[in-house]
Amino acid sequence: MPGWLWKSSEKGSDAGGRSQDEGHLHLARENLRELLEDERLPDSVRDSLKDDFMQVEAMLDKLEHGHLHIAVFGRVSVGKSALLNALLGEARFAVSALHGETRHSEMAPWREIEAGGVYLIDTPGINEVSGEARERMAEDVAGRADLVLFVVDGDLTQTELHAIQTLHRRNRPILVVLNKSDRYSGDELALLLSSLQRKLQPLVSPTYIVTAAADPAERIYLQTDEQGEEREIRKRPQSDVDRLTSSLWRLIEKEGMALSALNASLFAGELSDEVAGRIVAVRQEVAERVIRGYCLGKGVAVALNPIPVADLVAALALDASMVMHLARVYGMSVSRGEAGELIRTIGAQMALLMATVWTVNLAASALKAGSAGLSTLVTAAAQGAMGYYTTYIVGKAAQRYFAQGRSWGSGGPKTIVSQILESVDKDSILEQAREDIRQRLRA
Repeated sequence: MPGWLWKSSEKGSDAGGRSQDEGHLHLARENLRELLEDERLPDSVRDSLKDDFMQVEAMLDKLEHGHLHIAVFGRVSVGKSALLNALLGEARFAVSALHGETRHSEMAPWREIEAGGVYLIDTPGINEVSGEARERMAEDVAGRADLVLFVVDGDLTQTELHAIQTLHRRNRPILVVLNKSDRYSGDELALLLSSLQRKLQPLVSPTYIVTAAADPAERIYLQTDEQGEEREIRKRPQSDVDRLTSSLWRLIEKEGMALSALNASLFAGELSDEVAGRIVAVRQEVAERVIRGYCLGKGVAVALNPIPVADLVAALALDASMVMHLARVYGMSVSRGEAGELIRTIGAQMALLMATVWTVNLAASALKAGSAGLSTLVTAAAQGAMGYYTTYIVGKAAQRYFAQGRSWGSGGPKTIVSQILESVDKDSILEQAREDIRQRLRA
């Protein structure tokens, strides 16, 4: 068992609370596994989220081993790397006078007493010049960490406040560190802390706003030698991260397991939403292609059918096949009879339009039967275009019905059909339909 978990139990933490946190951890692990093993997920969606699923595997490994990740976050030059080095007691992370020395995230174990399983993560600065990719990477790392150390070196800038607000919206636990505290007098430090507490309310509790001096500036000291002579020497004071260390341990001992469970649950939830969004987008794209394909098929079939009235039979058969195909796109199954019933429901809401369409179809069929050459081509394309349009409306309505879980919603089919008719550019669709059909008829 990791040291931070063992230490918490030794201190007599509430057994009921621990049991609840363990339950949350178990649930988080199960949610992540379900995401990885969901066989219903289309391959195209899984491929597009390959990096995210790699993070799921890493998150599962972290949970299985009881690891806790603490990421440092903040502007360039506030002393993030120096702060982590001070916590570690060794120079593990690069520190330089050059801005933007940290170019990628790095991780090191925090080997405090009984601290097994706690890792500190360094990230690039959030205000890198021409470093948008590194900034995004820093946000991603911080967004996946169990706890964020947000480092500042003075009063909050708008960039910093915006970043903290973003992390807060993502439900990231935040501990704000006012670094370089050695540069300020006692009164100045008190004023700065008061300002930070005021500006961060209610984003961060005052309890979790602490001071530190990770890499204090050199000071001049007077030293008296054996002869009693005084001379000036320059010396760098020891780093001061005691308040930060104490705050971290209090938080880890009290909330460590809960932080891991919260982070894993949030990650699973975010990825589930993203997966759902990708699936919706993929289905919409496929459904649109299906609808357009059947529209053209129906338009051409209606245009080519030389027998009046028989066009209507072919039209209904194609519409039913389209509805059945759309159902499969959304992971459902309907019989031809159910598809016909759905078409009748949609058609009832298009009664006036449908009556007009059938009149045009019958007239065009009669004209087509008694005409030849260009007249046949023109009237066939016109009749086919109307068939194309009605199938498009039926298809879009059926798509909405299946996308909503075989439901018309509170407004019923009338509202859905009305919304579709209002949103569709009829003239544009008819023109495109006529052109597509004419090209097919000439082929």
